[in-house]
Amino acid sequence: MMNKKKIFIAVDTNKIPKAKRIIRDTKTNKIKIGYKFGLEFFYSKEGRKFISGLKNQIIFLDLKLNDIPNTVVSALKSLKNLKISYLTVHLSSGFSALKILKKKSKNIKIVGVTTLTSLNNRDLREIGYNKKINDLVKHQAKLAKRAKLDAIVCSGHEIKSVKKVFKKEIITPGIKIQNTKNDQKRIMKPKDAFDAGSDWLVIGRSVTKGNIKKNIKSLLEILED
Repeated sequence: MMNKKKIFIAVDTNKIPKAKRIIRDTKTNKIKIGYKFGLEFFYSKEGRKFISGLKNQIIFLDLKLNDIPNTVVSALKSLKNLKISYLTVHLSSGFSALKILKKKSKNIKIVGVTTLTSLNNRDLREIGYNKKINDLVKHQAKLAKRAKLDAIVCSGHEIKSVKKVFKKEIITPGIKIQNTKNDQKRIMKPKDAFDAGSDWLVIGRSVTKGNIKKNIKSLLEILED
């Protein structure tokens, strides 16, 4: 069912003209589209101002807050002039920060970030984690549930185990149309991620690099198969 497919397009640029082009050229009625703005765009000279001017868009602000409870709440308050729908926080911030952020979030959906898709088991050992990725992400999902968060971010490989403990929205990055990995290690194709139970996919370079309209058309064809 095409009308149920939901995609966040990652606006990974610090150039306003490129951001405008991404939004213009990804418009389609066949799937539900939102736009993810991360650190690169938000911290650019005109980035925040551009986001504040967007209307009638689903805006996913991917700032990955990771700090003490008072600081994450202060950061949330500083965003009140933006009409954002989703805001990310690292689950490693701890239960107290997650709980108060959710309590103060009002209409903004708070999204818990589990383990970045750029990491694998070896990377986790280097950081000091003893759990393997799947076990760690499941553990993090339980924390998100306790804190009553609205959604979590996890790779396609952990969706099935996460869904056993977390029943709200699942957002999946590391989605590739072409067979390229870039800096992400735990990747998955769009249809496989939806089949596994993801609610939203995050797609960036696979759509925004090169001919955007052509890439969106290819994505729609993949989802229709």
